[in-house]
Amino acid sequence: MTISGKEYIDRINQLKSEIWVDGKKITGKVSEHPAFHGVMKSKAQLLDMQNDPALKDIFTFTSPNREEKVSFSFHHPKTKEDLLFRKEATEKWARCNFGLLGRSPDYVNTGIMILAASEKLFGVKDQKFGDNIRNTYENAMKNDLTFTHTFINPQVNRSIAYFEDSQENIAARIIDENSDGIIIDGARLLATQGGITDEILVLPAGSNFNEKSYVYGFTVPSNTPGLKFICRESFTYDKSDFNHPLSSRFEEMDSIVVFDHVLIPWEKVFLYKDLDIARQFFAQAQFNTMLLYQAVIRMIVKTEFILGLAESIVEAINIREYQHIQDKVSEIIAALEIMKALHMSSRVQASLDSSGTMIPDARPLHVAIHYYPKVYPRLVEILQLLGGSGLILLPTEKSFESTIRPYLEKYLQGTNSSAEDRVMLFRLTWDLCMSAFGSRQTHYERFFFGDPVRLAMGLYNGYPKKEYTKAIEEFLNTVKD
Repeated sequence: MTISGKEYIDRINQLKSEIWVDGKKITGKVSEHPAFHGVMKSKAQLLDMQNDPALKDIFTFTSPNREEKVSFSFHHPKTKEDLLFRKEATEKWARCNFGLLGRSPDYVNTGIMILAASEKLFGVKDQKFGDNIRNTYENAMKNDLTFTHTFINPQVNRSIAYFEDSQENIAARIIDENSDGIIIDGARLLATQGGITDEILVLPAGSNFNEKSYVYGFTVPSNTPGLKFICRESFTYDKSDFNHPLSSRFEEMDSIVVFDHVLIPWEKVFLYKDLDIARQFFAQAQFNTMLLYQAVIRMIVKTEFILGLAESIVEAINIREYQHIQDKVSEIIAALEIMKALHMSSRVQASLDSSGTMIPDARPLHVAIHYYPKVYPRLVEILQLLGGSGLILLPTEKSFESTIRPYLEKYLQGTNSSAEDRVMLFRLTWDLCMSAFGSRQTHYERFFFGDPVRLAMGLYNGYPKKEYTKAIEEFLNTVKD
């Protein structure tokens, strides 16, 4: 089935997960808390689209097991047409938030789908673990569950040789097990939207793969006893859509996930102390490839939004005639077309894997995630350069409601816009590239898929270069002759 936005909000409120903001535990409805109200409302609007009769063919498919309509985000692609179906639905959702929701429901749902497609890998030594991830997927699809995820350890010491030997558990690890399940103690980082999803997906972190107590994979409800979400400062400073048009709607919140002796039932565990599977599954299950397929669509939509902002500024203050302005906006156009081409290439060159999943070509997607973290800060800089001082002198909504409005209308008008329209445009741009929310967006894109240098190393080491060096060798042989 597909749930409505109201059902999503009611369900999260009823969980009463342990969420801490600014040193205070949320005791009332989380959907009414200023830090979460906007983003939960935005997510609810996405879920409502699945139930719109005019959009149902875009956002749902018929479940093969239950003959009922379920969310596209759980669709298991087996043809290139299936990949196109996922692309069009993801794109339509992303355009509702301009690509600013990095954790829209289809992101981790895609991960749950691809993990389930690799159930044989997880069950290779013990079938119950393969069954568990399959059952997790089926239950999530049946109930249209939402997920956040975490697979980063606390940054106590990032040196290459560091291995945690503290008497206290810092990085979350298995400390015990019993007939009911495994017990996890410690912390994980950066669960975006932590506490406002039905469940959390927990995967092995990139380090400590040689220590079995850190090797596990499971999902667990967000309100599981002992599970705590400790949030950073909220960037929703004002409910006014005029003053903060983006952060009031799309501020996702990030959190530390604390596992305080949390019991994870065996039926929720799909990876347990198996170093071989832990080292294989990211590549063999094509987990990262499918997540990138979704994420690059979001990045394309975000770049479209930036292009729209840039051209709107150009029109508002009539600066199109300057060559350097055209050059700057052309940089945005080039970035957009590069990302679109890379994503299309991944779909056109997709192929079936051993599980019968149509997997996009990973190479262009890896190029995209190498390129975008570098170009996104430049795109933001271009908006700042186009806006100039106009991004600093920005009266608030109440200023326009006061007796000084005539002055604002006179001195802040644009060539092709009223003062109020111009300020609204510039506040929108400011919220993307200069506010706390906007700064977080830039930092988020820089590190969205991990350390940029490691991503570059992965691209270099994984790219098939031999055919190109062979061509050089053959040419040099002709020179010798």
